[in-house]
Amino acid sequence: MTVRSTAGSTLKVSASSPATFDTAGYGALTFTAVGEITNLGEFGAESALITHLPIGTRIVQKFKGSKNMGQMNMTLGLDTDDAGQILMKAGQASDNAYSFEVTTQNGDKYYFQAMVMSFKVVLGGTDDITSANCVLEITGQAGGTGIVESLAA
Repeated sequence: MTVRSTAGSTLKVSASSPATFDTAGYGALTFTAVGEITNLGEFGAESALITHLPIGTRIVQKFKGSKNMGQMNMTLGLDTDDAGQILMKAGQASDNAYSFEVTTQNGDKYYFQAMVMSFKVVLGGTDDITSANCVLEITGQAGGTGIVESLAA
């Protein structure tokens, strides 16, 4: 494994949910590319910290609690004719989770369900591109599935 640039990575969205929350289920969906993304942000699971402090030892014991699949804060150049951006705005207006596929430069794929929490237009200044900031809250499934990885060989 070698490090690589983010250049060439893509984000795709679907309003549909997969029949199964695995590579095959997500792979059967029809995704729409979201155009003009300038920063995808970050995503991934994070565990809540649980502490226990017995008075007899005064030593804090630490445990992992619930897992939060995280959020993606992304920036994109606003293109009101882009089918993917139109779908993202529809997701913001909906209470439903949408399906997402992130593909990295080397072909690794990450699938997940997320709520589109915001899609805000950013006007900026004279020398700025009109853009949009979008926040996705990644959600897990009742069976415990969160982010599904399909790593390239």
